[in-house]
Amino acid sequence: MPPPTRRREALLFYLFISPWLAGLLIFVAGPMLASLYLSLTRWDLLSPSRFIGLANYQEMLTGDPLFWHSLRVTTIYTLAYVPLDLVGGLACALLVNQKVRGIGLFRTVFYLPSVIAGVGYVVLWMWLLNPQAGLVNALLHHVGIQGPRWLQDPRWALPAMIGMSLWGVGRSMVIFLAGLQDIPSHLYEAAAIDGAGRWPSFWRITLPLLTPAILFNLILGVINTFQTFTNAFIATDGGPLDATLFFVLYIYRKAFQHFAMGYASSLAWVLFLSSAPW
Repeated sequence: MPPPTRRREALLFYLFISPWLAGLLIFVAGPMLASLYLSLTRWDLLSPSRFIGLANYQEMLTGDPLFWHSLRVTTIYTLAYVPLDLVGGLACALLVNQKVRGIGLFRTVFYLPSVIAGVGYVVLWMWLLNPQAGLVNALLHHVGIQGPRWLQDPRWALPAMIGMSLWGVGRSMVIFLAGLQDIPSHLYEAAAIDGAGRWPSFWRITLPLLTPAILFNLILGVINTFQTFTNAFIATDGGPLDATLFFVLYIYRKAFQHFAMGYASSLAWVLFLSSAPW
């Protein structure tokens, strides 16, 4: 039997973490278990739920083409955005890692767009990409290029959405910058003494020592892209012709437009399993 001091310490430990445990059980574990049960039912918010087993998942896999379409759109978006975000964030981090006057201002300018509210920057980009009065097409017109219809064209809507999302590359830049500043300077000094230039130092020192930051940004980027909602909901509402029907937007449609809460819960569990960093 543990001594009274150990028992008192254990009691105080559980007492101090009890608010967190209560929040976990009430606001996380409880809703997740409820969602798991609802995914096995048919419920429209107005009538009592009816248990149907795995019928929602069977319908999803075999009789719902929009499920596969939304998953494909989200996957394409992830495969295009995440590498661009990694490369762009690393490039910006290398730029603002220099010891020059006013570098703090440059870091702020690069990072500031990533903290702007989602709706605000989407509305800004909707104006920039306007086919008739947008600044992007106006600049293209000045160099003799006929700009596309961007968010109003099924071929260009998803690429435009990817470009809009790169507005927040400052988030990954800050993480890369922290990783760069953790690399010991004597490694570069030793490489310079041995005659290594900038590129060999980058490939042999910088990139290998940045692998934790790269992995972190990669996982965070995949999770964020699979949860994309605001951009598509505000800018296109999934259109045109479902070209930007992201998976979370499809869940929203099923839950709050079609009132298929059971089916939406099953979609949410597929999202959880597909975006979890296993």
